[in-house]
Amino acid sequence: MNASPDSELTVTIGATVPTGFEHTAAEEVQEKIGVDARISRDRGRIYFPVTTDKLSEVHHLRSVDNLFVVVKEYDQYQFKESKEETLMELQELASKLPWTNALEVWKLNRTLKKKKSYRKGGNATKAKPADTGVCDAAEQQETAQELSAAEGDTKDAPDVESHQQEAAPEDKPIKFRVTCNRAGDKHSFSSNEAARDFGGAVQEFFQWKADMTKFDIEVLLNIHNEEMVVGIALTEESLHRRNISHFGPTTLRSTLCYGMLRLCKLQPSDVVLDPMCGTGAIPLEGAIEFNSSFYIAGDNNDMAVNRTLNNICHIQKRRADKGRMGSRKKNWDLYPSCLREMARVCRPGSGKAVLLTQDKKCFSKAISRMGGLWKKLHTVWVNVGGLHAGVYLLKRTAGVFGQTPEDVHESPGRCSLSLFLKGNCSSLPNS
Repeated sequence: MNASPDSELTVTIGATVPTGFEHTAAEEVQEKIGVDARISRDRGRIYFPVTTDKLSEVHHLRSVDNLFVVVKEYDQYQFKESKEETLMELQELASKLPWTNALEVWKLNRTLKKKKSYRKGGNATKAKPADTGVCDAAEQQETAQELSAAEGDTKDAPDVESHQQEAAPEDKPIKFRVTCNRAGDKHSFSSNEAARDFGGAVQEFFQWKADMTKFDIEVLLNIHNEEMVVGIALTEESLHRRNISHFGPTTLRSTLCYGMLRLCKLQPSDVVLDPMCGTGAIPLEGAIEFNSSFYIAGDNNDMAVNRTLNNICHIQKRRADKGRMGSRKKNWDLYPSCLREMARVCRPGSGKAVLLTQDKKCFSKAISRMGGLWKKLHTVWVNVGGLHAGVYLLKRTAGVFGQTPEDVHESPGRCSLSLFLKGNCSSLPNS
């Protein structure tokens, strides 16, 4: 990990992914982040370098479950045969690790969150190891002082510099926990023992406060045979939960659905049929990420159908809450895109649309740009709650969609008719 000339840090990001889809995830990283990802020998994980200015883009990857920033990697860590010696070595390791850059990324990651929240119960960063331990370091350090980071003594911590003061602007103690994910049958220690002893040393070194549930930092100790990676978690709950609010007994992870859909190499206008949709995980992921295809879903179980409908409503509400009202600036892209999409679904030569908007200047400009698809028949000026608006009656021209200058170069901000109905205008197409 190092700093680039423009002061951006370059760090290694680790990501857990659905086992078997490591190569698919690596392809997405290359496509969207522009870097090569390395597949771990421990299946279900990939690693890739990234500059901190692209950290927000990393969170938008569709194939990854959990993210963490790597503090230190060991390809061939020589664990001692004696449990006592190994645990003592892990305790000594805590003060020797290069924490600085990883903690800087953790701080930056916190600023990207819309609001502060805590993980409760379970561990969002777990993969599927043979042995997993989560340890509250207070089990070993019951008498340790609960000092704030600003009060920590860093004279013997050259790698840490002054991140403690910066990491807790509220001047409150940083709370943490250590999670150990371990796989392999040649270790003399358990995951709980490793998490306990390593966590105790981390607490003593930083003077952080141990807390199993309401923690600010989760330190990860991932061990797979002789491979060991120390990291800091960047996700509070798995990204695979992004689309589903109503779960069923067989709900697929959204990340797994993405991998399945990506394997299909979907093309525009492809029809995807899911006859056993369950909670709708596959068609929902497809409609969001591969929205140029068409999705049909069904199930012979009434509960499954209801869950799918509830998940669709949840996503629609979430999208509406994010910015239903729009803005005048956005209207310059929104209106032409909506008129283009409405022209696609309305019958050429006879389809009609009635629209209401206060942004008369922008809409008039959009109509003039769509002259090959729409003809304005009539305008009624109205007063809506004290706002002066226009009601426009439009008629679809006989122009064939896809063959007029207006829709050859389609705007990237294309919207669907259903979203348009909830936007700045209202439409009543008659097709």
